[in-house]
Amino acid sequence: MPFKVDTYLKALDSHGPAEPTLETLRVLHHRHLAAFPYDSALNAGRGTALWAGVDIDRDSVFDEIVSGGRGGVCYELNGLFRALLRELGFETGVFAAGIRQMDDSFGPDLEHVFNYARLDGELFLVDVGYVGPSYLEPLRVTEEVQTQHGSRFRVVPRDGYHVVERSGRAGTWQAVYRFLDRPRDLAEWLIPSEELEGFARRLAGAAILVRGRATATGQRVLIGKRLLTVDDGHETVRVLTDPAEHERVVAEILRPAATAESAR
Repeated sequence: MPFKVDTYLKALDSHGPAEPTLETLRVLHHRHLAAFPYDSALNAGRGTALWAGVDIDRDSVFDEIVSGGRGGVCYELNGLFRALLRELGFETGVFAAGIRQMDDSFGPDLEHVFNYARLDGELFLVDVGYVGPSYLEPLRVTEEVQTQHGSRFRVVPRDGYHVVERSGRAGTWQAVYRFLDRPRDLAEWLIPSEELEGFARRLAGAAILVRGRATATGQRVLIGKRLLTVDDGHETVRVLTDPAEHERVVAEILRPAATAESAR
């Protein structure tokens, strides 16, 4: 099925006017994260060419994700959402980020593809293609603390970058990713890069699948067998050692959008 705004909005349980306002963006952003999961298994077999399809064919990806019910990776989910926002009259474009690694370093600047939107002169980060834990609603680019469903966020300058930081109710501030405040051209990802190819080789060598989906009050993130649940700013972590339970959780996260719980 080709890209259709009405079908897209119906999948997001949005049936009223969709004017290009912050409230519309807030609602659609959260509902998108709840409706369409992140699924890194889609990168299996792509080798070092993880970003080769960054400039998506919006009709085919729409058919597979919105109509077909599969999950997506960052550039697919954010690419579709960016197309929807433009159809609705939003001013939006592409940003790139390096994600915080386990050793607190950051990945390559072009590792992650996400969006921004400008509303009434303010810049907002828009990201429905990051597995989390992260922001469920658009995030203002400001050092001021912004609270969303029990989690706190801020965007701070560091070493020439903007760094998105998050804290749960009981935790300390921790970086999510860093980015440069300049629009990106999708052609940048198609330029041969040893940094990106080397990073992709390391990911392939790790062979750990990552899946995630938002809920009404948080997120569920499954990294291999490690399940992180965020609910109203409270975090719990479990290792799923029972194969049957692991299979059930994967199925719950990847369930088709038609049966996904709406974020309200």
